[in-house]
Amino acid sequence: MDLKDLRINAKRVQENLEASAKIGATEKGGLIRCTATPEDKIGRELLMDWYKECGCEVTIDEMGNMFAVRPGKNRELGAVMSGSHFDTQRPGGRFDGILGVIGAVEVMRVLHENDIQLERDYIATNWTNEEGGWFAPACMGSGVWVGNHTKEWAYARKDRDGKTVFGEELEKIGYKGTYPASYKEWNIYAAYELHIEQGPMLEREGIQIGAPKGILCLHWYDIYIEGTANQVGPTPMIGRNDALLAFSEMNVVCNKVAHQMGNMVSTVGEIQNYPNSRNIIPDGVHFTVDIRSWDDDHAIKAWEMMKKEFQVIADRRGCPIRFEETWKVEHAPFDKVLWDRVVETSEELGYSSLRMVSGAGHDMSEVNQVTRGAMIFVPSINGRSHVEVEDTPYEDCARGVNVLLHCILKTANEL
Repeated sequence: MDLKDLRINAKRVQENLEASAKIGATEKGGLIRCTATPEDKIGRELLMDWYKECGCEVTIDEMGNMFAVRPGKNRELGAVMSGSHFDTQRPGGRFDGILGVIGAVEVMRVLHENDIQLERDYIATNWTNEEGGWFAPACMGSGVWVGNHTKEWAYARKDRDGKTVFGEELEKIGYKGTYPASYKEWNIYAAYELHIEQGPMLEREGIQIGAPKGILCLHWYDIYIEGTANQVGPTPMIGRNDALLAFSEMNVVCNKVAHQMGNMVSTVGEIQNYPNSRNIIPDGVHFTVDIRSWDDDHAIKAWEMMKKEFQVIADRRGCPIRFEETWKVEHAPFDKVLWDRVVETSEELGYSSLRMVSGAGHDMSEVNQVTRGAMIFVPSINGRSHVEVEDTPYEDCARGVNVLLHCILKTANEL
């Protein structure tokens, strides 16, 4: 068989995406399938069934990261890895991360059905807690795997409401494995991640495949403001220490600095107001800042500007403030050979392609630090993602999986 003629089963990819969309489904067509929840357990069991159908060797590490391995001819050679994440935002969409996991499974199925043994091992992965929407930070499973966090630190992370602990919840669903969560336990030659774009460029330009040169840096900060609670009626406006009012000014600063600095984005995405009663002056606010740029130093300078202005506002309002650096990942430039391969493979398959940059964070931000990495994008309708209306045409999904298949065939057969 000429490997150039191989194609994936588009109907099966669609059916798998639709099967996944039933696990944690919302009324508005999205998903709530956060890491270490009952829904996550059901999703993982579906994945296990798919892996076993392909006769894979399956390993679960201490962070719940899942690795399905198809042995190559020479197991001393480094493996080629592909995958993404099966967890979602709260709520999220049906394709973010999920397409990459199912795409990696489909490649495994094509190899299995055609009895193809590659020169190198092929590994399909499901990374734990990429989203970080319920247990922060994001990319926690891959972050521990590459050595940026310890598993003990990750196990102790509390959920957004401060009620459960990650390590305990992972154990409850039966996916706290015993295999060491470290890339040093694996010999990885290269890695690919298929993903929806999560932005408007491909659809707007009428392009079928995106080939990002890398991922922007991502900096997450948690900020805590203290105020003085009191009954709203008898308390004069002058002299109040209103934590929510202080936050309101800081939110404007976050937006203003991003515009002033340029070549970056900055967002306040999460806020908790305490005691959150209509007739009590707020005495506490916790909010987050997310800063992204291709230039790491540029992002750090922006944070220093914000932090300085936040402190001035806090002092003026009489509200003590505390800062925490929750997560910091440097920008991730991808391997030039693999990046070119995505473009060349798209052309060989008759698909249009666009070289671009990923504004969204991915597990590849972490994995790329310890091996050669690249990503494959397909269009997002109206550029919407991390929302229930997130959508991508199934024919675009199939094109992306076909590109992934042939990138894997080429890379895993290199000697």
